[in-house]
Amino acid sequence: MITRITGRLTRLFEESVRLEVGPMEYEVLVPALVRQNLADRLGQEITLHVSHFLEGNPLQGRMVPRLIGFLHEAEMEFFELLCTVDKVGIRRALKAITEPVRDIADAIVREDVKWLARLPGFGKASAEQVVLALKKKAVRFALLRSGSEPTHPAAASVAEERVFDLAVEALRLLGHSASEARQLVDSVRSLGPFENVEQVLLAVYNQAHRQKG
Repeated sequence: MITRITGRLTRLFEESVRLEVGPMEYEVLVPALVRQNLADRLGQEITLHVSHFLEGNPLQGRMVPRLIGFLHEAEMEFFELLCTVDKVGIRRALKAITEPVRDIADAIVREDVKWLARLPGFGKASAEQVVLALKKKAVRFALLRSGSEPTHPAAASVAEERVFDLAVEALRLLGHSASEARQLVDSVRSLGPFENVEQVLLAVYNQAHRQKG
């Protein structure tokens, strides 16, 4: 399975781009957010992280393989997470990513249904469903530093000190310095007990949001 593709950007369309890879040219679907970032890169070599799906009607005997491309692995991970929500689907999720992933995730964690409902293809009902399904899962994306990509911090229950150490490492991988990550984790220690990293990250996010407010 193709997970990443590098080639010369030859064409930009409303919902896709064309990449020249050796003698081959690939059509890759992209969300509006990615297309905006590629607008001034025609003719340049770019790399896209890609996801796959089959489009068509199997009853009619025609299924077309599609590639969906993202500049950062974080964008692809968030897209795939969004696709897990009931009745959202691939095309709607692709259409909705018009804002930075961090901003969309932030709105999900804050339960800002009004903001989410403004995304293309979404409405109030869809936004509420996304919040219900993804509020906890979106935390790591909401904690992204600009230009950073999330990893997959461990979620299994372990001894609390180990949880704090893993949370520090997760924040470092999200773009925070070692000292800043440790400070953020130390600031929520008293709010425990914590069973896993996701709980610590949620506490860090909530505290940061209260301070911003």
